[in-house]
Amino acid sequence: MTDAPHLPNDPPDGDWADRMEQAVLDAAVTRAPALGWNSRMVRAACADNGLSLGDEELLFPNGARDLAALLSRRHDDRALAALAGVDAASLKMRERIARAVSARMEAGAADLDATRRCAAFLALPTNADLGLKLAWESADHLWNWAGDTATDWNHYSKRAILSGILIPALTMRWFDGRDAADAFLARRIENVMSFEKWKAGKDFDAPLRRVSEALGRMRYGSRAE
Repeated sequence: MTDAPHLPNDPPDGDWADRMEQAVLDAAVTRAPALGWNSRMVRAACADNGLSLGDEELLFPNGARDLAALLSRRHDDRALAALAGVDAASLKMRERIARAVSARMEAGAADLDATRRCAAFLALPTNADLGLKLAWESADHLWNWAGDTATDWNHYSKRAILSGILIPALTMRWFDGRDAADAFLARRIENVMSFEKWKAGKDFDAPLRRVSEALGRMRYGSRAE
């Protein structure tokens, strides 16, 4: 494995690596429309930045998967930057989620041709695990922006539900256009809000408590006189 090259007075390794990752990602966004999102694109993007094969293996041990993760996280950062000027507390919750998902859709649309190739790459069965992980990360960022403070099971259920909205919404935005994605998003948010109203006041922890109580009785016996 080849050591990463350093320029005179170059910053520490971590800073060099971070900068180089973003530079290679820039090249990948340019290269992907013609080459697709694959190992060939990774090699070309690395070569554009003067990286040898050894440097490529050092920075991107998982190849195109690593660059897909970097692109998704760039789009997350871009969405959060766009949302920074929005007062989430002034909006109803459904408006916050709509605004957040819309910002995330448009963040990816800025690199539309490359984003389409990356989305097709993540849709492959061998990359489904990464696609789900990245959707969860995006959902977590958006819920945090929306002011979610839940620490119980709702923390996870909210992110799972929003991940289930994000994946098809983003896909529709990339391939069917903004109007189709916005219409889909409005329908799904309405469905989620209806579900939230239905579950309000219901004790979903009761089955778990009953199981815990039954296990406790089996282990310690009844304490009743």
